[in-house]
Amino acid sequence: MAQAKLLTIIAESALRRRLVDDILRLGATGFTESEVRGQGSRGRRTSDLEGQNIRFEIVASQATVSAILAHIEENYFENYAVIAYVVDATVLRGEKYT
Repeated sequence: MAQAKLLTIIAESALRRRLVDDILRLGATGFTESEVRGQGSRGRRTSDLEGQNIRFEIVASQATVSAILAHIEENYFENYAVIAYVVDATVLRGEKYT
């Protein structure tokens, strides 16, 4: 088993394409994506027209996770409903997560 990081990003679905491009460009070898609902400091969404939120789960090295987080902080946090958090992960086939 190997050590890695699990980065979770929850964001407005309107950011999906941009985030996919960013995540891959910054070194992730893949991700899991799902539609999610919730409520936070920006409030609950009141209309289906706004779309659901999306959650990306990315298993990667500390360096890749740091690069993605720095990019998200610089480009999204100020103007979009985006949260991100990281936890330690123990994975099988650690060579898959650079």
